[in-house]
Amino acid sequence: MIHPNKKRLRRSMMFLNAQKPGLIKDPYIYGADSIMLDLEDAVAENQKDAARYSLYHALQEIDYRGTERVVRINGLDTPHWQEDIRVCVAGGADTIRIAKTECAQDVKTVEEHVLAAEREFGRPEGSTLLMAALESCKGVLNALEVCQSSERLIGIALSGGDYTKDLQTVITGTGVELMGARQHMIMAARAAGVQCFDTVFTNLDDMEGFEKETRMIKMMGFDGKSLVNPRQIAIVHEIFTPTQKEIIFAEKVVREIDEKKAQGIGVFTVDGKMIDIAFYDGARRTIDLAKASGVYEGDL
Repeated sequence: MIHPNKKRLRRSMMFLNAQKPGLIKDPYIYGADSIMLDLEDAVAENQKDAARYSLYHALQEIDYRGTERVVRINGLDTPHWQEDIRVCVAGGADTIRIAKTECAQDVKTVEEHVLAAEREFGRPEGSTLLMAALESCKGVLNALEVCQSSERLIGIALSGGDYTKDLQTVITGTGVELMGARQHMIMAARAAGVQCFDTVFTNLDDMEGFEKETRMIKMMGFDGKSLVNPRQIAIVHEIFTPTQKEIIFAEKVVREIDEKKAQGIGVFTVDGKMIDIAFYDGARRTIDLAKASGVYEGDL
């Protein structure tokens, strides 16, 4: 059985330090689709226990008003990840993000510990979803096997900083150094039927550059983007939400294909554009995204 939230809307996923109560007490007010409560890089090595304590109580006591609660755990090469998983599951996190994923076995290892924790704390088996962050050349090259590794996996996410370090280059702002990884990951995610999320854009003084990059990754096929600041949310949502023009065209395509298919007609025009059955799934996706974004008022 597919988890009902596996395909939910995830245009924006905002990072927050799980250790800081002021950050995690009410981030739902900003309207991100998902929040990423971070136990990894944002937390100093000697503060991991304190961060887990803060995280557990936040998950148990705060009403996040429907915002998905994702927790980034420490990597499998650290001594922290097993206890991170137990706290995530005990607290009731929606999704666990696996840092530094390099192969399918990494996901399977986490999945085994999640299942054990669900049984330990009386959580429904299968209720905790997973996502995998690809942060190295090996991880990116193994994207397809990672995407196919678990029924719990909602998708994969690029971590551009660590990836470019492994690639022996830097983030340039042009996107050139990330293009191969982005396209490879999108293809892997689509082949496996899971979602794909882009890396963060850390220069908050360059909102024009952020908007340009977001439009590019939307065009490439990404489902959403990881964020570091609430100021970035509105831009992402505007870009990833279909316009009324796109919605109207999608409705026309769906209706025309349904009608023409019944008449045995395979090719026709809509608003002067040549259309055939291959356009149907894309039009339905536009309508489904509009529905999930709350901007669709039609009847399809």
